[in-house]
Amino acid sequence: MSEEEVKFLPFQEAARLVAAIQEEEDIHRKDKRILTVYNHDNRELCWFDFEELQEAVGHVAKDQQKEAIQDYILSHIPDWALDI
Repeated sequence: MSEEEVKFLPFQEAARLVAAIQEEEDIHRKDKRILTVYNHDNRELCWFDFEELQEAVGHVAKDQQKEAIQDYILSHIPDWALDI
């Protein structure tokens, strides 16, 4: 059985779709943080594990970390988010 490849929205389209990225506690794992992505109707589009994001973004200056994580998220919004 093969998994379908996830397709991501273009950055600009994702930026128009996303209204907020909210840091929250993972309800299934204590002391873990996730970043939940919401659209303009306040609907949850997807979420990202904060530790995995930090690894994916790599080492960046502390004052640039928020922007780097936001850019990574906007580059990785799945195309199925348009259907929500």
